Amino acid sequence: MAISDTARDFWDRISPRERYLVIIAAIAVPITVALWLGFAIRDGLTAMEKRNEDTRAMLQTVDEIRRKGGPSKTPADEVKIPAEPLLLETYLNDAATVAGFTIKNITPRTSVPPKNGILTTTVFFQLEQLEIDALKTFLQEVETKSKVVAITRLKVKRSFKDKKKIDVPVVEVSTYSRPASGEKKDGDKPAGGSDGSAQKGG
Repeated sequence: MAISDTARDFWDRISPRERYLVIIAAIAVPITVALWLGFAIRDGLTAMEKRNEDTRAMLQTVDEIRRKGGPSKTPADEVKIPAEPLLLETYLNDAATVAGFTIKNITPRTSVPPKNGILTTTVFFQLEQLEIDALKTFLQEVETKSKVVAITRLKVKRSFKDKKKIDVPVVEVSTYSRPASGEKKDGDKPAGGSDGSAQKGG
């Protein structure tokens, strides 16, 4: 039996009152579903926009912190450059402690020959599942505690595990030193000099 025949038989069997209710249901159900879908889409778009606003605010904060440091803190004549590089691992771990988290692994970059008498020592690492306030505190500590330390590369994205937190897959930090001009290679030390050979960072 065709569906149309079944529907016709059902319609013939029911009373006029039941027919009236069927007509109302046929009108009300699509309207109800349409309204529900509309509200669901609106709520989803509102939540998405809120997440986007949070992300924009987070990236703006990070960008402001980067602008305060980085390029303006590269070696310059007005900044006193030490003869030996700072121990970046200790420096960064101290900053992380102030911010309330720990850095799992800090990897040194290969050292490059000094340029214009300045040696750049660089390390990089990753950070995961951080509150934006913790990252902000950490970056401020790194950038303001020493004038010869700068965040030279930073990549931030929203955490997949927790949308309220962020991941920083790339953090690159550099420090600068001015090795003594008479520095010897291969572990030899200048005779009678109080300024021993500068440590090779990274």
